[in-house]
Amino acid sequence: MAGGANLSVTDLRRAARHPVDMPAIVEHFVHGDMHLHVSNLSAHGFMVDGGSEQLQRGDRIIIRLPVVGRIEAYVIWTRDDRAGFQFERIIRLDDFVSIIDQLQPNPRLRRPR
Repeated sequence: MAGGANLSVTDLRRAARHPVDMPAIVEHFVHGDMHLHVSNLSAHGFMVDGGSEQLQRGDRIIIRLPVVGRIEAYVIWTRDDRAGFQFERIIRLDDFVSIIDQLQPNPRLRRPR
């Protein structure tokens, strides 16, 4: 049986991304706790730009976000020290807006709604 993520939607890069500056300690099922830096976030996933050298496409992690708490995500792509993740479920719009309000308190840096 093949391993890795079995994702229903694999290309959501057109989803609106919001810039954030969020250090995170995530739980990896093989490597344990990992320190990553989340640089943008959407309701479908996020991108990290540091600490992702050990990650491979299909890896699963658990990240803790404001409002929604722990949520599982899968590595969709990697390049150098960056990686893109897809959440195992889409974050509801009202919860996502609350997350962005907490992670990006400067309204000038938020995307228009």
